[in-house]
Amino acid sequence: MWGRLLDFLEHSWRILTRPSVYFSLGFLTIGGFVAGVVFWGAFNTALELTNTETFCTSCHEMHDNVFQELKQTIYFTNRSGVRASCPNCHVPHEWTHKIARKMQASKEVWGKIFATISTPEKFAAKRRELAEHEWARLKANDSLECRNCHSFESMDFTRQSARAAQAHGTLLASGERTCIDCHKGIAHKLPDMAGVPGWDVPVTN
Repeated sequence: MWGRLLDFLEHSWRILTRPSVYFSLGFLTIGGFVAGVVFWGAFNTALELTNTETFCTSCHEMHDNVFQELKQTIYFTNRSGVRASCPNCHVPHEWTHKIARKMQASKEVWGKIFATISTPEKFAAKRRELAEHEWARLKANDSLECRNCHSFESMDFTRQSARAAQAHGTLLASGERTCIDCHKGIAHKLPDMAGVPGWDVPVTN
């Protein structure tokens, strides 16, 4: 078996490296360029198709759980009509970071195949784990997805509450904190937050 495979690979390599008998160098160069353009166009088209709310909610695990939660928030319906869709909050805009995120998200296909969150009960049991993965990812990339829409440089502290202005002007400005540190659960229900830094409920007598 391995011998046949090696013979096939060797034969294929000889074909690929053998000088062309029937086509000129110019034809092969132009043909390669056209093929590259077609491939690049198809790749980017597929990338954008998988970067839509329709695609994100095409599986019932997302549509029946987190999407229904999103629909109850100001990010979905508000007076201005501006909507933040799934990719706005879960995929960075910059191309290199977007590709890295897509590669990372490909692991989620295994979750679909093995039905790890295929029922509301399974999803509820996994909610804390899934949330922690997303929090850690956003913490590591300095909340790039939040910055798809929110710019620190454009913040008008005079129009924020005193608490928000103080936090943004010190913790966020210094880099000590990033958006996700304080803004967990803005579009989806929070899991049990026991033990999460900054979210412990103080004990009262």
